[in-house]
Amino acid sequence: METLRHVVVFVHLIGFAVLFGAWAVQAFGGKREFTRLMTYGMVIAAVAGLALAAPWGMAAGAELNHMKIGVKLVVLLAIGALLGIGTSKQRKTGSLSPALFWLVGILTLANAAIAVLWR
Repeated sequence: METLRHVVVFVHLIGFAVLFGAWAVQAFGGKREFTRLMTYGMVIAAVAGLALAAPWGMAAGAELNHMKIGVKLVVLLAIGALLGIGTSKQRKTGSLSPALFWLVGILTLANAAIAVLWR
């Protein structure tokens, strides 16, 4: 069971990498628009993260950090909302607010920082 949990952690990291990687390509490529790949990365990270929040495959006596899970979920929902709003606006007007674009990158890095630094 522990091996399966490690596989889910790996998939969660892949989702983060896809989201942040697609964002970084747009940020440093000069186009600065949301892509479908960003949404796919967010969904992969979300599904794997929710699976990790379930208390399965944990060592005996280990406990979940419910506050950390809640904060990461709120940040994930904010990223999803910004991606949805930005994608919709991008389709309608053909442009995207720089604040929305940069906020997605900042929140994605913040979510990774929470995962690594909060014990």
